[in-house]
Amino acid sequence: MGPEVFIVALIFGAIFGVFYLFFSTRNKERLALIEKGADASIFMSKRQDTAPIWKVFILNLALLLMGIGAGILLALTVQDGFGVTNEAVYPGIIFLTAGAGLLIGFKMTKDLDSK
Repeated sequence: MGPEVFIVALIFGAIFGVFYLFFSTRNKERLALIEKGADASIFMSKRQDTAPIWKVFILNLALLLMGIGAGILLALTVQDGFGVTNEAVYPGIIFLTAGAGLLIGFKMTKDLDSK
């Protein structure tokens, strides 16, 4: 058992710890508010007109993948068209277009929520 096993166990342990702490603290806060007589409606979202999370996720994932594909195509075009031999062209352009896709997804999500 090499150090890889311990690193993977540490990562999963940290993720589990964060989620456990989040949910246990949220549960304790809610129980304390209920004991003080607070109305249970404060735990519900007040905005019912927001877009479902699955639509937002699919939209952002699609635009991210399209940005990555466009980045690969653009990097190949730059490498062949301009004769660039630097290996940093591919990751640079891929990350640039993926970020642009996520930015467009953010703007589209804002428009989706406002409808």
